[in-house]
Amino acid sequence: MDRGACTGGESDFAVSEAQFDAIFPERAPFYTYQGLVDALHAYPGFAGTGTPQTRAREAAAFLTHADFESVGLRYVKEINEANYGRKCDDTQPYGCPAGREAYYGRGPIMFSWNFNYKAAGDALGLDLLNDPWLVERDPSVAWQTALWYWNTQNGPGTMTSHDAMVGGAGFGETIRSLNGALECDGGNPESVASRVARYERITGILGVAPGSGLTC
Repeated sequence: MDRGACTGGESDFAVSEAQFDAIFPERAPFYTYQGLVDALHAYPGFAGTGTPQTRAREAAAFLTHADFESVGLRYVKEINEANYGRKCDDTQPYGCPAGREAYYGRGPIMFSWNFNYKAAGDALGLDLLNDPWLVERDPSVAWQTALWYWNTQNGPGTMTSHDAMVGGAGFGETIRSLNGALECDGGNPESVASRVARYERITGILGVAPGSGLTC
């Protein structure tokens, strides 16, 4: 670990512990502020690039999707156990060594699928393919998997969520990178509106204007 990068990320992180508490007043005890801070070393560019306003907006956007996906950080793992067995992609050469039902959604953005556990684990230096339960045991690892997706994956969009916020495309493009046509371009306008409302609430707590490009 680069302690210098970690320390720098902690000292000027756009969200204080008091603000984190205000954003997630009913969160599960698993989701600690320290766990998030500890995860920042994995991606020091997250909420650490650009002006203070840009940094705060990126942190707000990321926490908005965490708020939406885990219902205010109330849930550590996917509620519907009937879905668990559907998150194993048999076409992958490494298969599902932890079991077909082991790759269900966990953490702040309900991180799922064997190929995501494999790729994130490789990037983070963790054996998540064989021990996906680490994501629900260690708060820092849970936040790191969410940050991995945010900073490195386009998803169904055309850019990473990090690039969307740093480059000025706006919050709407982060929705596209997470869920694409399922929500954007008329796919589910109510869901988009709910995410935007949460984002506006969180930017208000952080004391920063939400910016443009809010919808997709």
